[in-house]
Amino acid sequence: MKNEFQFTVYIQPGSRKSEICGVHDGNIKIKIQSPPVDGKANEALIAFLSKLLGVSKSSISVISGEKSRVKKIRIKNITDLKKIEETLVELRKTH
Repeated sequence: MKNEFQFTVYIQPGSRKSEICGVHDGNIKIKIQSPPVDGKANEALIAFLSKLLGVSKSSISVISGEKSRVKKIRIKNITDLKKIEETLVELRKTH
């Protein structure tokens, strides 16, 4: 069964390390090590989310806000949608 999930994030590029660091205006705030040059921060964000959520990079895409700090993310072809939702809810609570 294939599912998809969408959510928004607030990105702070050019940080010392990539990490979840809280909530900003209701969006999960993520610091990304890569600078915001030539789509590098978007690529780093996808790689970070892939590792964090245990899904392939090809399943994750930025569907809006490519040149903005607020980005809408889509994860498709999810085999365990409930696990993704629980992980993101837990991240919001703990940060």
